[in-house]
Formats: sequence, C-alpha cells, structure tokens
Amino acid sequence: MEVAKNILTVIYLIVCVALIIITLLQNKDRNSMEDIAENPNANKFYEKTKGRTKGGKVQRNTIIIGIIFAVLTIALGIVYVL
Repeated sequence: MEVAKNILTVIYLIVCVALIIITLLQNKDRNSMEDIAENPNANKFYEKTKGRTKGGKVQRNTIIIGIIFAVLTIALGIVYVL
C-alpha cells in the first residue's frame, strides 16, 4: 500500500504543476456586453470554431487536467485514510 501512496503522490504533484502551468497559459476572453451590443454578429464564426483554436484547446485541456486533479485528490484521500 505504501508503493501506491508514493506513486499517486508523484502523479499528483505532476498534475498539480501541469494544472498551474496550463492555467497560466490561458488568455483572457474579451466578451463584454459592450462588444455584443456594438456588433452582435461579429464573432459568430469564431464562436463556432472556438474549440479548434489554440485558446480552445488550452481551455479543454485545463478542464481535463482539473478533472484528473479532482479524481486524484479523492483517491489520495481514500488511500491515506486506509
């Protein structure tokens, strides 16, 4: 059981660092109400293809790494209680 704790801890630390780095890579979205009021049809194409852009991929990867982080947190909590 001690080996599982050590392996999960190392994976957890790697995921923590990856989550910090990928969060810092994200850029701000500038979708204020003023932009929408000025030209509501300006970004229709961008909104449809947002997932294929670099920013969309970074956002998707952030969500995936965040879910992995949450699952590892629960797993480590269970392992350390046992």
